[in-house]
Amino acid sequence: MPQDDAIARLARQIDATERAERLLANVERIASLRGQGACELHRICADLVTAVNSSLSAARLELTPLDYSAEMFRERRPNLMQISSQGRQLQILFESPADLSSTEKFLIPYVLEGELRTYNQQMLERFDVRSLMIFYCVENEKASWRHFDWRTRSTGLLSVDVLANLIGPLF
Repeated sequence: MPQDDAIARLARQIDATERAERLLANVERIASLRGQGACELHRICADLVTAVNSSLSAARLELTPLDYSAEMFRERRPNLMQISSQGRQLQILFESPADLSSTEKFLIPYVLEGELRTYNQQMLERFDVRSLMIFYCVENEKASWRHFDWRTRSTGLLSVDVLANLIGPLF
């Protein structure tokens, strides 16, 4: 029933708001989570690059920056990582939301938000850049990267497979 859907949606929103407000109480924990999230995102990218490069004969995927630590995370500015090969790019841009945590763009409270963009020269000539939103979500005191495709409304955990499926069509 439509009324049940509206009530369930409202209940989820209230729960998400309560969780986000609970997170707001601990500034140091949020700062730590953000550094951890940046490192985890780099690890996912590095795992993809390592797995693909171990199976390639000549060409290579390159990850920039090559290494990453929590101290490299910039709290007040966008952060950028990139996987590239032969003019094909997977650009990873992420930053802190305006508040310590948010549910503005995604239902699960998040402390980092960003976008994955894939493109090559032919796509740029057609103004065709594919994108996928990403969020570092905190749920039940556990944090993880999640992706959201605004075109299909699909969501899930960010993984090496998700990145591989994004970059694959570029080749």
